[in-house]
Amino acid sequence: MAKSGQARVPSPTERRHLFEVIQEHRHPEKNTAIMQISFKLGLRVQEIALLEFKEICRLGRVKKCAVRDFELHQVITLPASYTKGANALGRSKTKYERKTVSFSVDEFDRIVRQIENLALANADINPANFYPDVKQHKGKSRDLPLIDAELRKALTDYLVLRLEQKTSVKPGDPLFVTQKGGPYSPNTLQEHMALMLRDWAGIEKASSHSGRRALITDVIHKQKKSVKVAQKIAGHVNPSTTIIYEEPPEEEISEALNNIS
Repeated sequence: MAKSGQARVPSPTERRHLFEVIQEHRHPEKNTAIMQISFKLGLRVQEIALLEFKEICRLGRVKKCAVRDFELHQVITLPASYTKGANALGRSKTKYERKTVSFSVDEFDRIVRQIENLALANADINPANFYPDVKQHKGKSRDLPLIDAELRKALTDYLVLRLEQKTSVKPGDPLFVTQKGGPYSPNTLQEHMALMLRDWAGIEKASSHSGRRALITDVIHKQKKSVKVAQKIAGHVNPSTTIIYEEPPEEEISEALNNIS
């Protein structure tokens, strides 16, 4: 069953309109590349924000005419540290607050006996001392082929422009930077992608997760690929997370309702 409040999956017409309207605003090359990555690779917003040149291309040397060559990779390799819950390079900081704890029956019985003994000894009892250790999410690395023609064109156009503006970039420099020249934080990029989708293109209830949802939904519903394939693309650790995308997309529901005799 789908989770409530999920980002809307834009229709093909809405997606075409998005890329058309992006050309009417500032920085069309960068914005097109960002949204192509979202819709064609299904990357999370944090993963896009953390991308570096070395994940996308091999940089050449600076020539005498101040031109920097590059070669797009055929496969993008996302490190495990880029994925959801990770804290890659300290640029994506997450704060964990406990809301629930869980124990096995044996563990719970042991803790109850321990608390009983402390209470009999009139010792101070702090509930937090009995919480199980937090399991840190280390992420899941994955390889994604860079084969889509529109995606490769968008990346090429952006890289040409970026390297014209600054030939001295290094492989470990952030791929996308803000107008001030610094790397995007996931929150800032999330807001920027939502601006393009909702304000520029007028796609209601869309968010930075819409491109990711659109790709995984397409893989499962239109391409009829297995959940295992979709799970690999999405980088989900648990296939139960991918199964959420088996909910039919909005256009299929609308078509069904429209065809009622």
